Amino acid sequence: MKQIILNLAVSLDGFIEGPNGEIDWCIMEEDMHFDAFIDSIDTIFYGRVSYDAWGNFQPDENTPPAEKIMWQGIHTKNKFVFSSQSRSDKKAEFIHSDIENRIAAIKKQGGKDIWLYGGANLIKSFIRLGLIDIYKISVHPVVLGSGKPLFEDLENRIKLELTETRIFRSGVVELTYKLDGSA
Repeated sequence: MKQIILNLAVSLDGFIEGPNGEIDWCIMEEDMHFDAFIDSIDTIFYGRVSYDAWGNFQPDENTPPAEKIMWQGIHTKNKFVFSSQSRSDKKAEFIHSDIENRIAAIKKQGGKDIWLYGGANLIKSFIRLGLIDIYKISVHPVVLGSGKPLFEDLENRIKLELTETRIFRSGVVELTYKLDGSA
């Protein structure tokens, strides 16, 4: 069965965006092998705002070649957009009702895993519903002081088991957790 993977950058103080929505603090370096992650998925889950901003993003001519290849890979994936608005889009399927059953059906399809791309509200909903199988959190060496926190308004604790740690030249530390079965 497919797994839902939250692969996300956070600041050292736990924010996924700065106070004005900025993500310019996120570091992408070659030894992170993000292309390998992109190759490991065949589906991306977006919230509508994130999809409108990034779902069809095209890098400009000044973008480094590796990042252009990354975006090409992203645009080959099946895309599902969770939104209260129903919309027709040739590049994505919009889901606005029966969400948990739709997710269960998508997970049962053959193929590769699912990237929970975001935005913040969708991520919070998936956390609250216990739908994330793997948390792949890249902690960046920056303190923002304020912004959008990754974890807030949790009703219950989430017990996780660390399965992998990677440290990069930039100081980014990638922590991979799965749900702890003993919880």
